[in-house]
Amino acid sequence: MKEFIDYILQFGYFNQQQLNLISNKVTELELDKGEYFSEAGKIPQKVGFVIGGILRVCYYNNKGEEITRYFIDRINLAVDIKNFEANTESSEYVQAVTNSKLLVFSKQNWEDLSNTIVSWDSVVNKIIQKALIEKIERRSPLIEQDATTRYLAFMEKYPSMVNCIPLSNLASYLGITQSSLSRIRKNIS
Repeated sequence: MKEFIDYILQFGYFNQQQLNLISNKVTELELDKGEYFSEAGKIPQKVGFVIGGILRVCYYNNKGEEITRYFIDRINLAVDIKNFEANTESSEYVQAVTNSKLLVFSKQNWEDLSNTIVSWDSVVNKIIQKALIEKIERRSPLIEQDATTRYLAFMEKYPSMVNCIPLSNLASYLGITQSSLSRIRKNIS
């Protein structure tokens, strides 16, 4: 829980009573590799905070191909916030790439915090803004760069993830085939 408290305190102030309330609203969840945190076709019912492992957000395109949009590593929120807040069905999956551990807030507990702690929504909005900026920064170079440069940039930015993520997921994220990724890895080794 300390990781989550330290994380949210970067975005705003909470007194001890508020921190105790937040701590009482959370449960711990362990996901095995391949297990889903949330699924397409269902309304997201929880917010997770990754304290161990790696998750990915993925979907299936109109050809039935699995596409990885991005990865979520330690000390980050895992939620389809748009559909969570709108109470609508998600079109994406959030899946554990490795065995993972999360702190989880149910929808009701998350809303209770919003209704009880005056600064909660402001802090959550700052966290969401930061995540959106990071997502744009991650995706923008992928459009402009060749496959080798994209892979090298990913390795530089996420060195701890490179050897944990299945090649098929990484290739999908980079927008290349798995065989192309294998060739790139072989050529730079």
